[in-house]
Formats: sequence, C-alpha cells, structure tokens
Amino acid sequence: MLSEPLSGPNEEPRGMMVSTGMEGLSCSGVTKSFPGVVALDSFDFEAKAGEIHAILGENGAGKSTFIKVLSGVVIPESGRIELLGRPIRFRSPMEAQVAGVGVAFQELSLVPDLTVAQNIWLHTARPSALGMLGRQQLGNLTVRLFADFDAPRIDPDRNIRDLPLAERQVVEILKCVARRGRVVVFDEATASLPEAETRWALSLARRLAKEGKLVLYITHRLYECRQVADRATIMRRGKAVMTGALKEMGDEQIVEAMLGRKAQRVYPPATHKPSSTVVLSVRNLSAGTRLKDASFDLREGEILGVGGLQGQGQSELLLGLFGAMPASGEIRVDGNVVRIRSPKDALRERIGLALIPEDRRNQGLLLTKSVSENVVLPVLRRIVRWGLLSPTKEVKLVQDVVARVNVGLSGIDQPVSTLSGGNQQKIVIAKLLLVQTKILLFHDLTRGIDVGTKSEIFQLARELSAKGHSIVLYSSENQELVNMCDRILVLSRGLVAAVLEGDERTEQSILHAAFATQNSKGDADGE
Repeated sequence: MLSEPLSGPNEEPRGMMVSTGMEGLSCSGVTKSFPGVVALDSFDFEAKAGEIHAILGENGAGKSTFIKVLSGVVIPESGRIELLGRPIRFRSPMEAQVAGVGVAFQELSLVPDLTVAQNIWLHTARPSALGMLGRQQLGNLTVRLFADFDAPRIDPDRNIRDLPLAERQVVEILKCVARRGRVVVFDEATASLPEAETRWALSLARRLAKEGKLVLYITHRLYECRQVADRATIMRRGKAVMTGALKEMGDEQIVEAMLGRKAQRVYPPATHKPSSTVVLSVRNLSAGTRLKDASFDLREGEILGVGGLQGQGQSELLLGLFGAMPASGEIRVDGNVVRIRSPKDALRERIGLALIPEDRRNQGLLLTKSVSENVVLPVLRRIVRWGLLSPTKEVKLVQDVVARVNVGLSGIDQPVSTLSGGNQQKIVIAKLLLVQTKILLFHDLTRGIDVGTKSEIFQLARELSAKGHSIVLYSSENQELVNMCDRILVLSRGLVAAVLEGDERTEQSILHAAFATQNSKGDADGE
C-alpha cells in the first residue's frame, strides 16, 4: 500500500522551480574527489532547456560522478551549479527530485521485491487526505502512465526480480519520467534494451525535449547520439574537453577527444583459425520457457557468436550451459557426456566452463568488497595453507592478473564499487582467468563499456582464443558479432534459425535469419 503519488501522469512535480525562459543547467569549476582519484576536476558545463545534450567519455571520465552530483547522490567539494536560473547545492536525492531532476540509471535503482507499480511510485508518494492507494488503484495509475508514454507493456503487479533486465530498464525509465521533472537524465539507459525498446526510448527523449525539458543523454553508442542529440560535451579525466553541435563533429574526432590519443581499432583482427577439434558439443538443449532443442558444436580456439532478436533464448542458452538454470539435453565436453546441475559443476576442472554474467554488478561482483577480495574468491584454496590466507600469495596473484587485463585502479584494496563500469567488467574477467577454465561464456560482454575499454576487452578475447580458449559470445549488437566471431548462431523463438560463417556473417544476414523464423512461425500460427 502506498499513499497518493506526488504527481499524476499529466502533472508537474509539486514544489519544483519553474523555468521562466530558456534557462537550463550551467556548471562552473565543479570538483569532486574520491580516495586516489579526482572524479571531477574544475568541470564546466552548459546546456539549455528544450535540447537533448549528449555527454560522452570513457568509463572513468567523470560522467557518472557528474550525474550523481546533479541528482544529489554526492556533494561536490567546490564549484557552482545553476539550474533553471537559480544556484543549487543538493544534499540528498530527494532535494534533487523536488527541484525537478530525474535520472534513469543504467545501474538500476529499483527494489527487487517490490512490484513494477510500487517501484515507479515509491519515491513520489505523499500523505493524502484520501488515504492509502490499494494495489488495484496503483496498478491502474501505472497502466495510465504506460499508455501516456507509449511504453512497452509490462504487468504492473509483477515483482521486479521476476523481470528480464530489458524490462527492468524500461521500468527504471518510466520511474524517472513519472516525476515530470524539468531535467531528465538518460544514464546509459538503452545499454540493455533491444532494438524496439531502444527506438521507444529515443522517441521518448525527443518528446521530452519538445515539451521544453532539458534531456541529458549519456551513452557509448555514437550512432544513438547522432539519431537523437542536438549537442554533445566530451569528458576526459573529469574535465569537459570539447562541446559543440554533433553534426559538426566526426566520429574519429569524438573518439580521439574521449581518449586523448589516436583511436585504436575497436575490433582487432583474428590472428589464427580455430582448430577442427570440438571441445563442446550440445544436443537438444532446452532451458526455461524460451530455449528449445538447441544443438551446436564449439571448436577449440573458436569465438562462436550468439545473436538474433533479444529475448529469443540467448540468456537461457548461456545460463543452461553454466548450470544456473535447469536444462535438459546432452552436453559433451571433450567428447565426454557431462552433467551440469550448478555453476559449481561447470567450474570443475574436468569441465572447465565459466560465465561472465549479463549483470556484472549484481551477479558477478561483491561491490562492498575490495578488488583483491573479489578476484581471489573463486580460488581461495590456492592461497590458503593450514586454514590461513597467505597475504604474499594473494597480493602476487591479484597484481599479476589485474595487470594482465589492464585494470585502472589506485590499489588492489580499492572497493570494486568505486571502479568504472569498464574496469568492473575487467575484474569479472580476471576472476575467470584465475579459475583457469577453457570454455568461456560471455553474456553481452561490453554492455555499457566505452570504445577504448571495448577495444581492450576484444583484444583480450582474441588473445584467449589464440591460446586455445573457446568462447561463446552473446551480444545485443550485431556489429560486434560480425567483427569478432568465427561463426554466428542465430536464435529465433528459442530455436536455432541459422549458423552463419564466412561471407554469410553480415548484420543483414543475422536480421534476415531472425525475422524469417519469426514470420514463418507467425504464418503457421495464423493458419
């Protein structure tokens, strides 16, 4: 039960500052430091109401810290911020919300055990003379909200933990815009969305700007920026290094401003061909309600892509193989039938199969623990003697593997929560390297990763495959599959629709195979 929302679907937030013209947001000399790092270094910024302003930069450039300052999550040490013509200094997220600032975070701010409706209206509730709102009333209000913003339909009574990541992200966006603020921030909000939902989010951003709101759009996808943003500010090492109209900036110019150097090739070329030896053979694998009788082989040293429209059984394929989801069918490793009923089984030496999960923060890391504690967790036996940890062995083990994946940090005792998204992903990879598995399952490996870090991670994948590791790589970006994979498995409606190799590996072929099965199935259903 929640009290009446602070504002309905067509109302402005109560208590917010009202814009009297085209004022927007301006920042001057904003500085914020954390132990060992200056996140914002005399940061200057300016954006106007009614525009979509992209903020671009590498992971760790200061984008997230700026948004946390703007949303009241952290307080800057110095500098001046003006919002809608008035100086502000938020001391809490609630103050920012009342002032009209809303953020749709990539790292979701939802409560897993509450429903969709409860999450959307949780922080906009206020005491009401009409009393409390029941579940049905709250659900009706949520349905109206979805309709008002033409959002993909999601049952308002479903618990957040039962939704796939893409639907949770849609709820996060709606939770933000439900507050009807004057400033709306999309913080990598499309990173986990499939194509249709991404188009909806871009259309929503345009609508909000047309209504006179300031939309700040943070993404690593330059093609999205070009579709939706008017201007862009490029950040590097806590500073704004370039601002201007996007139509006047070339992609290479943007990337070089982000990196502070000439851009490397994002997709490193393959330096070897996979062996003909089959290391993983899967027959009639079914998992969950989506994956049905999938069969394929994975060769030694191969990078096998998994593509298709999102939600067609790709997640179930990886989770079923790893033992994180009940599955049926036959799995052979090195010719031997194996039973994988849990991740512990998958990681055993005779199987050697590991997963980098879709949600690194909640499924791959212990955020409150240090880099060192996270890295050694799966291999504690290697640094324990007589029941005691060996600090010397731990430090050497961690420093070696952290250097191998090129993690940027102040020390191995640094909390993982303070690392950028790209460096967090590298820590997850480092853990798997220490486990010494030979079959790696990558679930949307570069989601929310900047172009520089993406290049480093892809280079690491190439090096691993060259050393004999075999990789199953699922990506929501077809361009990654085409450029990184030896063959591409296309799933549609839980079935293997096609296996593409050689010149067949094109973005058009992936979409054709995915849609062909969809249309064929639709025609059959209609007969």
